[in-house]
Amino acid sequence: MKLQQLKYVREIARRGMSVSAAADALHASQPGVSNQVQQLEDELGLKIFERHGKRLTGLTTVGRSVVEMADRVLLDVDNIRQLAADSKNDQLGTLSIATTHTQARYALPKAIKQFSQHYPNVHLNMVQGTPTEIAEMAANGQVDIAIATEGLAKFDSLAILPCYDWNRSIIMLPNHPLLAEKALSLKAIAQYPLLTYVMGFTGRAQQDQAFTDQGLQPNVVFTATDADVIKTYVELELGIGIIASMAFDPVKDAPLQAMDASHLFKKSTTHLGIKRGSYLRGFTYAFIEYLAPQLTRRVVEKAII
Repeated sequence: MKLQQLKYVREIARRGMSVSAAADALHASQPGVSNQVQQLEDELGLKIFERHGKRLTGLTTVGRSVVEMADRVLLDVDNIRQLAADSKNDQLGTLSIATTHTQARYALPKAIKQFSQHYPNVHLNMVQGTPTEIAEMAANGQVDIAIATEGLAKFDSLAILPCYDWNRSIIMLPNHPLLAEKALSLKAIAQYPLLTYVMGFTGRAQQDQAFTDQGLQPNVVFTATDADVIKTYVELELGIGIIASMAFDPVKDAPLQAMDASHLFKKSTTHLGIKRGSYLRGFTYAFIEYLAPQLTRRVVEKAII
């Protein structure tokens, strides 16, 4: 039995039983992957995959157990490599972060600047995607940590820790009549065309629920995955925008105006997702604490056991 064979088996399972997709992901040839899987099954004397002709259709009952065990073995192997790297030089390596545009653009810069000043020889690799995509990357061990407001709870293999709370602002052009409102309300907001995040991003479900709870049906005319795009189209007079307050800068975003809406919506919380059982490099703990000071090494270690 070879570690590479276990990698092939695990990747095929992750890729919906597609040998070609697994081969592409692992930079191997499709015949080579198929051959190695067959050799492993022959050596073990069991079938890991169900087949219809030459096509893999699913995992056998014992195959599901093999994949679970392979994942633990490969995680431990990676942990040993990380431990060895930390022992050789705890100031050198790569930190991989998966996050959404809003977090990357507005929430992470301060922490990243601090981190880069203290760990100039650590390469930062930031990957952006949907909440589900980045959660899957962390669950699969492709990145060290995932940072998002939604999506992380879908993966049981992730330890999830709260980083910080945030809320929303309403943005509009400087001549908009909403600015004359003495007490901003959801009813007043719902009278105008709205631009906001797509469903599944940046607390959108929680935002919609606030309108539903008051029997209101907002007229959402435009959605996007990030605040910069929303602000652009508010400037083009498509309507008013609802964005994360951290995404608005009164100087940089002029002439747009913002009205605080934190009294209208429940606060949202951005979370950190880390694969359970992972060995984290020392500098990873440092980055986490720069981002969320309450998440000390002791707190994180306890969570990912």
